[in-house]
Amino acid sequence: MTMRLYVWQRATAALMVPLVLVHIAVIFYATRRGMSAEDILSRTRGSLVWASYYALFVAAASIHAAIGVRNVLTEWSPLSDRRAGLFALLFGLFLATLGVRAVFAVVLS
Repeated sequence: MTMRLYVWQRATAALMVPLVLVHIAVIFYATRRGMSAEDILSRTRGSLVWASYYALFVAAASIHAAIGVRNVLTEWSPLSDRRAGLFALLFGLFLATLGVRAVFAVVLS
């Protein structure tokens, strides 16, 4: 189990590298152009491309963070592996829920 989680965490990290770089590039582009939040939302509204991009970002970040939290809890807390795993799963689902809500807000608002 631990090796599989290790691979998943490294894979999500590798996936997030280009996602983070594009996200930062878009932020720089928008701020250099002096775009307001309304300008940005008008470009993302209804875009399947942006919805897919950020949904992938949310999924990768949620999985990556949940595995990291599980690792920290198993190493630094008195929780059993099973309880740490359950807490991490719930934490990952919480992050995914917040992220999906944000994606909907950006694309459907």
